Amino acid sequence: MSREKLRRLFRPLKDPRAGNTRHDLLEILVIALAATLAGAKTCTEFEFFGKGREQLLRKFLELGHGIPSHDTFSNVFRVLDPKGLEAVLRKFSKSFGVKGVVSIDGKALRGAFTRGRRATPLHMVNVWAAGTRMALAQRKAPNRNEIAGALEVLALLDLDGALVTADALHCRPDTAQAIRDRKGHYVLAIKSNRGRLFKAVKALLDTARKPARASQRRTSAHGRIERRQAIVVPAPDLAKQYSFPAIAVVGRIDSWRAKAGKTAKHTARYFLASRRLSAKKLLEAVRAHWGIENNLHWVLDVLFDEDACRSRKGHAAENLAAIRKLALNALQATPGPTRTSHKMLQARWNNDFLLSVLAHMR
Repeated sequence: MSREKLRRLFRPLKDPRAGNTRHDLLEILVIALAATLAGAKTCTEFEFFGKGREQLLRKFLELGHGIPSHDTFSNVFRVLDPKGLEAVLRKFSKSFGVKGVVSIDGKALRGAFTRGRRATPLHMVNVWAAGTRMALAQRKAPNRNEIAGALEVLALLDLDGALVTADALHCRPDTAQAIRDRKGHYVLAIKSNRGRLFKAVKALLDTARKPARASQRRTSAHGRIERRQAIVVPAPDLAKQYSFPAIAVVGRIDSWRAKAGKTAKHTARYFLASRRLSAKKLLEAVRAHWGIENNLHWVLDVLFDEDACRSRKGHAAENLAAIRKLALNALQATPGPTRTSHKMLQARWNNDFLLSVLAHMR
């Protein structure tokens, strides 16, 4: 583990503190990251971890004033510009490539609310790469406006070669144009709130003669049986007719879900795409989109206790969210057990494995 390598990674960050601070910003962030890898969740636990692993940490950190206190960790994360730490996250994830399906979705940090405003916690917009299973970026939704947050984070990304998926909230001309401006293509769910455009999409698919078709093999899990079928139809005129950028095809996915012994329930979902996708590719892209819920949001809540985090002051909630995503990406990049939870256990118990995870930071 090289101190210079870590310093290069965190170079985008500027220390907002006064010049007479005792603890180096790099050391504070590296200890917090290492602690998070090992399962620590709060600033108090960061200090506890640092004191327990001080001998190991001194192998690559100077620690001239020892391990920072929990108050030091807390104060730094409150005042640190979250855009700098988010830039570190983007730099790290970009080194693994941004290809395939990239998903955008919002997530509330349930514990991060201003006193007396439990119903309006901090809302983050996350970007997830299904292929590498890594968090690419994050952005706070201004005034809990997820659409505005998505537009801000899209402007930061290089999406060349990526297929961007999002739910119906983001089925908007400005979002579609933002994706195309970054050289990406989109698959956007569309619902009836899009009015005339939705009616045109539905009519085109419902009356199509011999559309491209694909079926997904029947699956069974958690006592539920499910099968899916997709159709895709070219739609060269919709973009101009409805002022919606770059529509190339429209698609419908029909799904039938049933619990054992009960009648299957049918649902139909409609999509716009800016690339001439096959029906099979549409099925794959929509399926991959749910990775952001199952492999990012679920993991953040269950393994990292994100919803339980009560850091609320200043920029603490945003910065700690970025630290958690950096930890998740580093674990994903490190060979080892298949399950992220098992890698975290190894990082907690095995110093060599913890060092190997940190060595994958780049």
